[in-house]
Amino acid sequence: MKVLIIEDEEHAANRLQKLLTEEIPDIQIEGPLDTVKKAIQHLEKNQDYDLLFLDIQLADGKSFSIFERIKLNIPIIFTTAFDEYAIKAFDLNSIDYLLKPIQRAKLKISLKKFRKLEDYYGKSPELSQISEILSALKQTSEVPYQSRFLLSKGDSLLPVGISEIAYFYAEDKVVFVVLNDQSRIIFNSSLDEIEKKVDPKLFFRVNRQFLISVKAIKKVHFYFNYKLKLELNPVSEEEVIVSRLRAADFKAWMNG
Repeated sequence: MKVLIIEDEEHAANRLQKLLTEEIPDIQIEGPLDTVKKAIQHLEKNQDYDLLFLDIQLADGKSFSIFERIKLNIPIIFTTAFDEYAIKAFDLNSIDYLLKPIQRAKLKISLKKFRKLEDYYGKSPELSQISEILSALKQTSEVPYQSRFLLSKGDSLLPVGISEIAYFYAEDKVVFVVLNDQSRIIFNSSLDEIEKKVDPKLFFRVNRQFLISVKAIKKVHFYFNYKLKLELNPVSEEEVIVSRLRAADFKAWMNG
């Protein structure tokens, strides 16, 4: 897979390159190009890419002006720090629209949509073809995350709203859910399965043992070897450590 990144913020481009390389090990990445002018000059000569990641606000203006100068036949995923351009982006038949800082979970969904296009139309579908199934793909991105769970407690069933949950954690092969009121209930599912059901904007898998709601995070402390240590509310009996490999994603999630 060959992609081009058009982005004027160095740290944003570096983060996107890192995430893409981790998700698609054999990917070829070109760029970043940081201006509308450079993008036009490059794309006039070369559009041999499977996918284009296009920041909306570039150093010399908005990237929408590129479309006024040249015809693009590359599937596009727009990136930006502002959501005010979403409608305009989809008017240009983009596959998706990612808010910065880009979250791994959201990028995965965008790449999944792109692969569905490839499966349907073959390699590098034309933009004119993309518009035909954008409405169908929109359903793919709108994942029906669960808003409540039905939990077993003693001899009864307890409906628990997602906003009542502080975190899930695994202990001796048993998964527990801890509620905001500090109660702890056995949850008959694995953390991997639960992670797929909850909104990644609200919950983050900090390690193999913990899946945590953003509302439960009281403080974040620097830890040795570039790790992070979390202070939760309700308090966890176990130390909650974010690994060095997950620390950057965690901070981006908290910042989002």
